[in-house]
Amino acid sequence: MSDYHNLKQGEKGAWVSIIAYLILATAKILIASIGNSEALRADGLNNTTDVVASVAVLIGLKISRKPPDEDHHYGHFRAETIASLVAAFIMMTVGIEVLIGTVQDILTPSNSEPALLTAWTAIAAAIVMFGVYRYNLNLSKKVDSQALMAAAQDNKSDALVSIGAAVGIFGSQLGFLWLDPLAGFIVGLIICKTAWDIFSTASHSLTDGFDEDRLERIRQTIGEHPDVLAVRDVKARLQGNRTLVDAIIHVDPDMTIKQGHIITDELEDKLEVKHRIFYAHIHIEPYDEDE
Repeated sequence: MSDYHNLKQGEKGAWVSIIAYLILATAKILIASIGNSEALRADGLNNTTDVVASVAVLIGLKISRKPPDEDHHYGHFRAETIASLVAAFIMMTVGIEVLIGTVQDILTPSNSEPALLTAWTAIAAAIVMFGVYRYNLNLSKKVDSQALMAAAQDNKSDALVSIGAAVGIFGSQLGFLWLDPLAGFIVGLIICKTAWDIFSTASHSLTDGFDEDRLERIRQTIGEHPDVLAVRDVKARLQGNRTLVDAIIHVDPDMTIKQGHIITDELEDKLEVKHRIFYAHIHIEPYDEDE
């Protein structure tokens, strides 16, 4: 039940992001059109993609909370990861659009400088987004949510994007008019880079990829049990915010079935406490020195 409770808690972070992005996207695009800033416009478009991405995360978290059914015996936890994948595609699409638009503005620069109001808008947005980032980062660690962690990283990149936009606008105020569209171009690159990072993480998880260092720590924890004579194999994969572990251990061949069952219970408890792994399947085999 803790997994489902954590997913429900994670929805709060998605709602915080959606509300913040809606307000900031509207303000940035409106002020950018009034103040003639390509950098702030690109930043505003970035936030519009973030609204859609955050909605995708929210939908993914809601679907993940559905209990197991007749054709989803392990539950729906991977919907959270699929939501991250959808968000990545949306962000990449807009990132490419921003790059194309700003390249055109660099090649055919405007003779008018952006208004100073657009720079202060970008700075205020950066402060807001950094606060949202800290909130979602802490919440993602608390509820162990991959999608919410991805959203938090996106929040941080958005704060940096706004700072970059402000720098470009201030530069234009000093007469370097090309700095504003250049800042917009850099914003586009950051959007694409963030999208690629989220895509890589989500696709790695969906293809049952797992961190080798973490897997080795799990193996060591299993091997530390005094009655485990050898750890033959350990596999792990992610299912949304859950880690599933399959392990084969060797024990004394004269041990009773009841004693073996006690060992597996102790190992499951240890994995839960030390690694927050609540789903482990441990297979016992008799130890043979010749193997």
